[in-house]
Amino acid sequence: MPEQLEFFPIQSPCRGICQSDEKGYCRGCMRSRDERFNWQRMTDTQKQEVLRLCHQRFQRKMRANKSLPAEEPQQPSLF
Repeated sequence: MPEQLEFFPIQSPCRGICQSDEKGYCRGCMRSRDERFNWQRMTDTQKQEVLRLCHQRFQRKMRANKSLPAEEPQQPSLF
């Protein structure tokens, strides 16, 4: 299937926070190591797929953080 032409180049999602989390994804852009290193060689369709995956990873991470029990403030005892 022919690739759809893009009017603008797809920019890298890099945010300059280049640290890996416990699953191996970048904490800034949520790309895997291979996705980061191969970004320049990817087609626009592949880049769009990577961006879709990054968005999914980010949403999953946010849901996981919400499910953690919030630490309740400790009120000093009155007695």
